[in-house]
Amino acid sequence: MSKTYYKAINWNELEDAIDKSTWEKLTEQFWLDTRIPLSNDLDDWRKLSEEEKTLVGHVFGGLTLLDTVQSETGMESLRQDVRTPHEEAVLNNIQFMESVHAKSYSSIFSTLNTKKEIEEIFDWVHENEYLQTKAKIVNEIYKNGTPLEKKVASVFLETFLFYSGFFTPLYYLGNNKLANVAEIIKLIIRDESVHGTYIGYKFQLGFNELPEEEQTTLKDWMYDLLYTLYENEERYTEELYDGVGWSEEVKTFLRYNANKALMNLGQDPLFPDTANDVNPIVMNGISTGTSNHDFFSQVGNGYLLGEVEAMKDEDYLIGLEYMK
Repeated sequence: MSKTYYKAINWNELEDAIDKSTWEKLTEQFWLDTRIPLSNDLDDWRKLSEEEKTLVGHVFGGLTLLDTVQSETGMESLRQDVRTPHEEAVLNNIQFMESVHAKSYSSIFSTLNTKKEIEEIFDWVHENEYLQTKAKIVNEIYKNGTPLEKKVASVFLETFLFYSGFFTPLYYLGNNKLANVAEIIKLIIRDESVHGTYIGYKFQLGFNELPEEEQTTLKDWMYDLLYTLYENEERYTEELYDGVGWSEEVKTFLRYNANKALMNLGQDPLFPDTANDVNPIVMNGISTGTSNHDFFSQVGNGYLLGEVEAMKDEDYLIGLEYMK
């Protein structure tokens, strides 16, 4: 008999049951932006000031860039170091959904903005110093980092760096504005919560196999990276939010989510900020359930998308639970 050339993936024989449970979670919460009635937000949009409209455009432009990095470079780099074939399948799913996220922002632009405004948004994205800096830092780690460093960069992106942008739609949702735009963001947050905990869990498996000295070195590198990213994120936040007076509140939100990223990686929090320090309007925006649109009424058997659940501290402890 000839030697096996290529092995088929067998989901009935699992090396890590978390791969299967994560796959099932991600497929259960599948969604597409085209089924959300964004045009229903046009009345709210017209009532915003020009400064607020510019903020929304820049926020979503920045998020588009980060999702593009994650879909084009991030998941590809993580796939090079998988522990199981099932992990690669999960990363394939994550990569596709990151592309869905990036495309969703364009759906928002095409609904709210003119062609000229969209071009101006993308010009701003391509020229913004702080946005390009964080994309470069993360991308360089994806290209040249160790397998564990890549996972750290991915978790920092998913659970921390996105949130300077997420603040805006969550704030408006908490004030009963732009509800359908926020619906998309809440669906993205739900995805990113799973992505961050799963990749953080895979990091912990590898980290726990390292000798103590190597763990210490990696932890020092991790916290140095977080400091670097946070300092840049402060400048980015000030450029975005100083004009509307939200900068300090956004920084609190960032520090809170930086701690969540560290928790996903099984590490101790760095900042003193907790959920109680975050603007309650934003936390209310996170916790409000979706409108539960029938996204698939014209497709297949017409099943409903489940509700977006509130983000809780335990959402970020999944990786820790996996380790027990």
